[in-house]
Amino acid sequence: MKSNNCSKNEKILSNKIYNLCKVLWPFARSITGNGVRETLNIIKQEIPELTINEVPTGTQCFDWKVPREWNIRDAYVIAPDGTKIIDFKINNLHIVNYSIPVNQTMSLSELQLHLHSLPDQPDAIPYVTSYFQERWGFCLSENQRKTLIEGGYQVFIDSDLSDGSLTYGELIIPGKSEKEIFLSTYTCHPSMANNELSGPAVTTYLAKWIQSQSREYTYRIIFVPETIGSICYLSKNIHEMKDKIIAGYNITCVGDDNSYSYLPSRNGNTISDKVALHILKNVNPEFVHYSYLDRGSDEQQYCSPGVDLPIATVMRTKYGEYEEYHTSLDDLNYISPEGLFGAYEVLTQCIQCIELNKVYKATILCEPQMGRRGLRPTLGGSALEPDVQLMSDILAYADGKSDLLGLADQFNLSMLDMIESVNILVRENLLNEIK
Repeated sequence: MKSNNCSKNEKILSNKIYNLCKVLWPFARSITGNGVRETLNIIKQEIPELTINEVPTGTQCFDWKVPREWNIRDAYVIAPDGTKIIDFKINNLHIVNYSIPVNQTMSLSELQLHLHSLPDQPDAIPYVTSYFQERWGFCLSENQRKTLIEGGYQVFIDSDLSDGSLTYGELIIPGKSEKEIFLSTYTCHPSMANNELSGPAVTTYLAKWIQSQSREYTYRIIFVPETIGSICYLSKNIHEMKDKIIAGYNITCVGDDNSYSYLPSRNGNTISDKVALHILKNVNPEFVHYSYLDRGSDEQQYCSPGVDLPIATVMRTKYGEYEEYHTSLDDLNYISPEGLFGAYEVLTQCIQCIELNKVYKATILCEPQMGRRGLRPTLGGSALEPDVQLMSDILAYADGKSDLLGLADQFNLSMLDMIESVNILVRENLLNEIK
């Protein structure tokens, strides 16, 4: 009965995460602008404690400056026969992100200079951006592009670039300790499902779960535009982050049904790395293990020299490693409730391991008398039950130097499967935590 209830609850939660992706799908997000604000306002409905922050245009962020704010209301191309053939309101990937306003008629040859398509993926609309160089353009499928005929094309883009701000969301969840676990995801891509919406959706429900738990650590959770947002956030908070953050994950591409992926921190041996490897080894031994040389998301800001935060990345299919990546084919059909929930579950297990990972030392010299404590049968001669053997193994290795994660790897067990035995031994005063 318990198993059925658990499965039912998991299905309800997986559908909630997927439905949040659906709700966020239409917004025309970029690194700045109202699409980001609309997205964060929806997330704030789920986690009201989220604060939404604005950083003015021109703010210096290390080697970068916050760019002018971009907003778009409409964009389309009308063919010589009067047909609207490219329409931003039908698919917001049709516009090159950050396109300047245009309203003119031009020849096909002129228009072609501003069109982007993918000959190798003829049915896909590509995702193209021009954040830091003013230009305009449209994206369309290669098949549609081949149908264009000679004549005059009316080109219209109703957008503006103006002084405004960069918008990000931040949530601090206090724990017993001021030391922090850091979670970061990004909210800057338009309508793509795995390489955008899966990250904010899973992170939103991770935040709700963390709020419901007893916590050793404080949690710093941010929703930022990729690259410029993480750089901006670091420039404002780096000293506090370096002082407080002991572990964390960059959360992206966590929605499909394929295998899991792991991209290490630059250090490669942080507690975040060790926990991610431990959990993935137990959940999905066939996971893909990348190198930090394969980086490409905000982990490269958090792990850059001088920043050196212990941030790793756990994904389903890694960005850039699936053909739908950065195209219109990365749609709501590419992700699934089950895929989203699987990533959510892996990340909750990672967080649990970080929270529970401690160093213990046996309190009694030699083997304790387990029988009189009811922890071992008093009738000898038969093999020990697995739970009894596990307690014996924990005591045998609890030297005050090895943490639980190291013991679990040595025993080839999930650390989370050891916790009940550890708690029993602590309750019986056979183990002491080493502070």
